[in-house]
Amino acid sequence: MKVKQIMTTDVSTVAPNDTVTKAASIMKQLNVGSVPVTDGNRVVGMITDRDITLRGVAKGGDPNQKIMEVMTSDIKYATPDMDVHAVADLMAENQVRRLPVIDNDKLVGIVAIGDLAVENIFENEAGEALHNISMGVRH
Repeated sequence: MKVKQIMTTDVSTVAPNDTVTKAASIMKQLNVGSVPVTDGNRVVGMITDRDITLRGVAKGGDPNQKIMEVMTSDIKYATPDMDVHAVADLMAENQVRRLPVIDNDKLVGIVAIGDLAVENIFENEAGEALHNISMGVRH
């Protein structure tokens, strides 16, 4: 099975110049811990609840602080034609629960560890990825 068969295509994003408050609001609304940061359709980073906490709030950051000041710019991503097993491994190796899906340098979707688990195609790999993420295990 390929990522394009399970990914979400309606993705909420933020821009580098948006505030961390806007990112946090989107995370709360969608009940997620990360949001892609885009410049047009091009992904330039990810902002996570952890980024906001450790790079923003813990350092005395302002709620109006720009996302570009706290986001993670070295991101991992999937492509629509990637095998879902490879994506589960990538998530486990990098301890992430969501990956942007990029095609020709454009954001086309997002795949979450929950998407992998719902498919029940490879419960062991998705389960192992989730376990490793929660335990902080790196391969």
